[in-house]
Amino acid sequence: MQTSRRKFIKSSAIASLVFAVPSVRISQEISEKKKKSQINGPLVLSTWDFGLRANEAAWDVLSTGGTALDAVEKGVRLVENDPTERSVGYGGRPDRDGRVTLDACIMDHNYNIGSVAFLEYIKNPISVARKVMENTPHVMLVGEGALSFALSQGFEKENLLTPESEKEWKEWLQKSEYLPPVNIENHDTIGMIAMDANGNLSGACTTSGLAFKMNGRVGDSPIIGAGLFVDNEVGAATATGHGEEVIRTVGSHLVVELMRQGRSPQKACKEAVERIVEIAKRRGKDLKSIQVGFIAIGKDGEYGSYCIQNGFNFAVHDASGNRLEKPGYYLHE
Repeated sequence: MQTSRRKFIKSSAIASLVFAVPSVRISQEISEKKKKSQINGPLVLSTWDFGLRANEAAWDVLSTGGTALDAVEKGVRLVENDPTERSVGYGGRPDRDGRVTLDACIMDHNYNIGSVAFLEYIKNPISVARKVMENTPHVMLVGEGALSFALSQGFEKENLLTPESEKEWKEWLQKSEYLPPVNIENHDTIGMIAMDANGNLSGACTTSGLAFKMNGRVGDSPIIGAGLFVDNEVGAATATGHGEEVIRTVGSHLVVELMRQGRSPQKACKEAVERIVEIAKRRGKDLKSIQVGFIAIGKDGEYGSYCIQNGFNFAVHDASGNRLEKPGYYLHE
C-alpha cells in the first residue's frame, strides 16, 4: 500500500513539473510581449516654448535610431547656444554680481548621472555634466573645480555675459529688487526627457538660474532627484520654475515614485504639485508668487504634466509631429 502511494506521489510530482515548464515559458513569453508592447518611442518632451526647437534637434537623433541620451544632450545644447534665450547657457542673465553661472545635470537609462553647478565661462554645461558622468568617479562638480575639469576636457573658456544681459543687470542694480516674476522665462530651465526606439529613457536639465540671484545660489536643475530623475523601469520626470520649492520635495523623484505606485504620469505630476502647494501653504507662502511645473513620461509612452498656476507650457514631439501643450494647473483665480 505504501509502495503504491509513493508511486502515486512521484508520478504526480513529475506530471506537475511537465505542466509547470510550459506554464513558465508561456508566462515568460507574455512578459516579453508586454515589455515590447510598452515600447512606444521615440518620444521627447521639454519645457516652455523654446522646447519646440530643442525637440526638433532631439528628434533628429531619435528618428534615425539614436539613443535618448544623445537626443537630450543635443536638444538642450541648442538652447544653451542661443544668446536670445536668457534663462539658459550663453546669454543667460547674471547673478547680482554680474556673473553668469550655469547649472546642469544629465541621466541615462542605467542610472548613470553627471552634474555641474555654479559653472562659469563654459557655454554648454550639459556636455560638461555628461563628461562628469562618463569620465570621472563622481556625480557632481561645482565652481572652479567644474571649470578646471571642463577645460581639461577640451571645452573653451568664453565670456557668457552678452551686452543685452549686461544692460538689464545694470538697470536692475538701480533698485536691486529681488522679486522674480512667475511664468517669465528669465528664471526658468529647459528640462528634457526622451524615450528612444528601444524604449530606453534619458533626461537633461540646464539653466542659468534665477536672474540676479545671490552669488553662489544653486537651484534644483543640477540636482538629480529634484530637477530631473529617470528610472528606466518606471518613467522619467523633470521640473521647471522656482527651484527652491522643487528641492523641498525632491520633486522629480517624487513624480517617478508616484508612477511606480501606479499613478499615470498626469496624476503623478498633479500629486507632486499638490505636495509642493501643501508645504508652501504651511510655510505661509503666497502661491501666486511661485510657479513649478513637472513633465513626465511613463515606461509605456504615456506622458503628462501639471503646474501650480496657468502660464506654463511644454513641447511634445512624437511620430505625429511637434507641438506645444498646456497642462492642468492648481491655482484657479
